[in-house]
Amino acid sequence: MDVADLQKLITREMPFGKHQGCPIADLPANYLHWFAREGFPPGEIGRLLALMFEIDHNGLRDLLAPLR
Repeated sequence: MDVADLQKLITREMPFGKHQGCPIADLPANYLHWFAREGFPPGEIGRLLALMFEIDHNGLRDLLAPLR
C-alpha cells in the first residue's frame, strides 16, 4: 500500500454493479464483505477493492480523511 493507492480509493469510481459510479472509498462495508466472500475481480479494481476491504475491516477508514 502506498499513498497513490490510497488516493485511487478516493478518486476511482466503482465501474459496475449496484454501486456503479460510487468512489471505492465510499462503498458500504457489506458490499466489500460480499467481494471478500465471493472473490475480488481481476486487475487493478480487484486490488483496490481488496485494499478497501482491509482498511474497512480493520477500522481504518479515517486514514483516508486527510486525502479527501
